[in-house]
Amino acid sequence: MNLRQNINYSIWCDFIERDFLENEFKTLISDGIIHGATSNPAIFENSITNSPAYKNDISSMQHLSQKEIYEALAIKDIKRAAEILLPLYEKDSNDGFISIEVDPTLCDDMMGTIEEGVRLFKTIDMPNVMIKVPATIAGYGAMRELTSMGINVNATLIFTPNQAIECAKALDIGIKKSTHSPKAVISVFVSRFDRACDELCQTKGLETAKLGIINATKCYHEVEKFANSNIRTLFASTGVKGDDLPKSYYIDTLIYPNSINTAPLDTIKAFISTGKKQETKLLSLQECDTYLKLLNDNGIDIEAVSQQLLSDGLGAFKVSFAQMLNKLKN
Repeated sequence: MNLRQNINYSIWCDFIERDFLENEFKTLISDGIIHGATSNPAIFENSITNSPAYKNDISSMQHLSQKEIYEALAIKDIKRAAEILLPLYEKDSNDGFISIEVDPTLCDDMMGTIEEGVRLFKTIDMPNVMIKVPATIAGYGAMRELTSMGINVNATLIFTPNQAIECAKALDIGIKKSTHSPKAVISVFVSRFDRACDELCQTKGLETAKLGIINATKCYHEVEKFANSNIRTLFASTGVKGDDLPKSYYIDTLIYPNSINTAPLDTIKAFISTGKKQETKLLSLQECDTYLKLLNDNGIDIEAVSQQLLSDGLGAFKVSFAQMLNKLKN
C-alpha cells in the first residue's frame, strides 16, 4: 500500500545536520522513505556543538554576535535542506518542507515572533520552508499573521485538543486571507504523555503507552473538523525511550489519512525494517473521550499534565538555545 498516494500520509525526518544532508538524507528521499524534515533548538544544539562540520564556519564568524552566528549556520542548513527537498515540493506541495523555529525566547511575544518569522523566511528565500511557532497565546496571533502573508507555518508544542483547535482556527483564518495558499502543520506531541503518566497509570491498573495515542488522536479529529486541505496534523515526539515498546510504536499506531509523522532517524529505520505499513484503524472521538474520562475518574488530571508538558517543552527549548549560543563564541 502506498500510504502517501492512498491516504496522503507522510513521514518526515526530525533531524538536521550538515553532513547528514549531503548523504543519508538524500538517500532516504530518493528511496521514497521520507518526504520532509523538521528541526528545533535542541536538534540544532546537538548538531552544531557536536558535529565537526560546523567548526570552520564558527571560527570564521567570531566577529559576529552569538545569535548571528547561530542564524548563519541554521539558515545555511535549512536552505540546503530546502534545495534538496524542492523537487518533492514541486511535485506535490503537501510535502517537501523543512521547518526552522523562531527564537524560543519569543514564545510570548507576538510581534517579535512575526518579525523574526518574516525575516527568516525572506532570508532563506525558498518556497518550501515552514516557520515553526509554539502554540502559545502570542503564537496563535503570529501563526494567523504569518500565514496571511503567505508564509508556511509549523505550529509546534501542541499537547491539548484545545491548543490544536486554537492553532487550526488561527491558521484557517490566515490561509484564507492569503493569496498565496500557504501550507501549515499542527505538531501534536505524543510520547511525552506516556513518559509522564505511565507509572501512575500502572499503579491504578490502567493500560500504559496509550494516553499519548488517545490524546494525539483526539487532536487529529479536532484539526480534521476544519476540513482545510492546507492544514495537516503532524505527530511529533514519536521516538520510544527504553525497550518496553517496539521502536516504531508511535508511527505504527498513528497512520491516519492527511497526517504526517516526524520521527528521529532510529525510529524511521525501525519502521522501515519492522513497522506496520498499513493505515491504522482510527479511534472515534467518542472512544477518545471515554478513555480520557476513565483517566480523570482515576484521579489523573490530564489538563495539569498537559500544562506541565507545555511548560517543560518551552523551557527545554530555551535552555538548548541558550546552551548552544554560549558554545558559539571562543
